[in-house]
Amino acid sequence: MVPHLITALTGPINELEARVLDSMPAIERWLRLEWMEHTPPFYASVDLRNAGFKLAPVDTDLFPRGFNHLTEEMLPLAVQAAMAAIEKICPEAKNLLIVPQDDDGPFHAEHLERLVRIFTMAGLNVRLGSLDPSLATPRRIALPGGGALAVEPLVRSRRRLGLKDFDPCTILLNHDLAGGTPKLLEGLHEQYLLPPLHAGWVVRRKSRHFQSYEEVAKKFAKLLGMDPWLITPMSGGTVRLAADDRRGLESLKAAADALLARLRRKHKEYGIADKPFVVVKADDGSRGAGVVSLRDAAELDSDGRWAASPLAAGEEVRELLVQEGVATNERINDAVAEPVVCTMDRYVIGGYYRVHAGRRADENLSSPGSTFVPLAFAPSHQLPRPGVAPGASPPNRFYMYGVIGRLAMLAAAYELEATDPEAEHYD
Repeated sequence: MVPHLITALTGPINELEARVLDSMPAIERWLRLEWMEHTPPFYASVDLRNAGFKLAPVDTDLFPRGFNHLTEEMLPLAVQAAMAAIEKICPEAKNLLIVPQDDDGPFHAEHLERLVRIFTMAGLNVRLGSLDPSLATPRRIALPGGGALAVEPLVRSRRRLGLKDFDPCTILLNHDLAGGTPKLLEGLHEQYLLPPLHAGWVVRRKSRHFQSYEEVAKKFAKLLGMDPWLITPMSGGTVRLAADDRRGLESLKAAADALLARLRRKHKEYGIADKPFVVVKADDGSRGAGVVSLRDAAELDSDGRWAASPLAAGEEVRELLVQEGVATNERINDAVAEPVVCTMDRYVIGGYYRVHAGRRADENLSSPGSTFVPLAFAPSHQLPRPGVAPGASPPNRFYMYGVIGRLAMLAAAYELEATDPEAEHYD
């Protein structure tokens, strides 16, 4: 199934597709050179938005949870990428410990089963260990299709982390650490911890990631001779806000107004009729919770809008990111859809569409009620069809999505280098 675009495919997005296809050798060479200088995140998923006049990432998750949506046709790519990643990090690897998020939902169980399967086929003994301190005996997680996974209590020695009778050389975190860094994970200098602790939301900030992405996008746009705005969500900065803080609220409104003014000028420059909007969201990880879309900053004065803000979860103080809203103009059976690109090491391993029948094109789709449609990126994301008219070839569109997804990966690499507490800095 290939989603259809409701926008007329005659504008900047077609020009972008044509530029990307014409520049494919230069793009691939440029990315190869970048990966020689920067280490890609071990795995990730990137949410994209195709507005018809621009294509941009809106979120990059370094602890992805949607690998269960990959089709069987995508698995060989995932296994090969896992082999390459493990060989590069720990060639003698034998045992892999996965530390998952505490979640008993069926989607999460299927996701963990898919991770176990990928890394088992990559030649590793794989087991699951829980950060739950109350877990004393292995816990079984039932799989929707039958069978179960065992999640076991973690065992920490002075320098290593493992399970009873299981000593891994590599630990794969599938937990975003939004609640803080557990003591169990600190000081593991004899084992590889992937992703590193500073990739967790206790350190990571979306504003920093998109600053890195803007840097990457400018380099990429210079390579292609294009406007980086066509692949970049414009930023309005961050605002520190407390509950019932009128001064903070005025600062937030001012930031939103200033960004909306810049976006109106961009829309006028490109002849875009759509009215621009901004989104306000927590600067740290919230998995889509509390994202507010605004076409006018005055909407923040409405009690209903403010009750749905990122402070609704009970936080007393929050850093909020003000960012250009990118609408999605793709549809599956008339429901709004957005592509998600899945990566491992430097490779795109597949993707899927997040679909929500109850949301508008300018709203966040990562919310209850969303469904998922796997797409066979495998035969198309690296096999575009040069010479086909822009907008007429799904493989060409998927290749373009894979390129933007890899730019977000590269931005994450920049970001992790900048926040690494053990990095060596040279003047």
